[in-house]
Amino acid sequence: MPIWGIVLIVLGMLIVLAAVCIVAWVIKVYNALVKLRNNVKEGYSTMDVYMKKRYDLVPNLVETVKGVAKHENETLENVMQARYSCMSATTPKEKAANENMLTDTLQKLFAVTENYPELKANANFTQLQNELSSIEGEIVNARKYYNGCVKIFNNKIEVFPSNLVARKFKFEQADLFEIEDKEERKTPQVKF
Repeated sequence: MPIWGIVLIVLGMLIVLAAVCIVAWVIKVYNALVKLRNNVKEGYSTMDVYMKKRYDLVPNLVETVKGVAKHENETLENVMQARYSCMSATTPKEKAANENMLTDTLQKLFAVTENYPELKANANFTQLQNELSSIEGEIVNARKYYNGCVKIFNNKIEVFPSNLVARKFKFEQADLFEIEDKEERKTPQVKF
C-alpha cells in the first residue's frame, strides 16, 4: 500500500474521531442545558408553591380584619385585587410585578390595623400574621434559589462555546424574579 493511502486512512480516522468528539460534546452541552432549564422550572415551581400558600392566607387575613375594621373596605378590596392579579400572572416578569403590588397592599393593610387595638389583640389575627411572616421568609429563600438557577442557566446559554448549542436548539434566557421599581427596593417599615 502506498504511503498516501496510509495517510488517507489515518486522516479519515482522525476526521471520524473528531466528528465523534464533537457529537459527544454537543450531546453533553445539550443535556447540561436541559438539566439547568429543569432546575429553573423547579425553582419557579417551588417559589410558586410558597406564593400560593400566601395567596391562600390572604382571604383569611382580610376576613379577620373585615370583622373588626369595617371602615377599611377600599384597602381590603385592594389586597384581594392584588391577590387575584398575582394568581393570574403567567410569566416570571408579570408575577414579580404583581407580587410587588400584593406586598405593597399588605403593608397598607397592616398599617391600617395599627388603628384597631382590638385587632392586634385578636389571637386569630396574630396567628395569621405569624404565618404570613413565615411564608414571606420561605418566599425570599425560594426567590434566591430561583434566581440562582436562572443565573447559572443564562450563563451557560451566553458563554462560548455552549452558546452555539443553545442557539441551535433554541434555548432562551429565563427571566430573573426582580423588583423593577427603585422605590420598592427600599426596606419597608411594617409595624404590627
